Amino acid sequence: MNNKLTASFLVASLMLIPMTGYTADAASGSATEYVKDSVITTKIKAEMAAEKMSSLIKINVDTDKTGVVTLSGTTTTQMGMEKAVAIAKGVKGVTSVKNDIKVVADK
Repeated sequence: MNNKLTASFLVASLMLIPMTGYTADAASGSATEYVKDSVITTKIKAEMAAEKMSSLIKINVDTDKTGVVTLSGTTTTQMGMEKAVAIAKGVKGVTSVKNDIKVVADK
């Protein structure tokens, strides 16, 4: 009977090893990186909102896991585009800013 119990524990332990490895992999990167990316994006959006410039309303912000920020969307002025880029560059954790903002005349 003792051998059956030992064998059962051994089999159960071997079945849990792949789950342990997966958990370690999942915890080591993606969740932490996602939170970091979200924090950078949120800070940029909050600073844009604090400027209270209507030309910054239609600008989208996306941050990748390396801190590269991509700004896209439209603004009505060159000054609005430059301000959005300056705000993004000033946020801690940003490594570079890719500017895909288009200046479009107000309709």
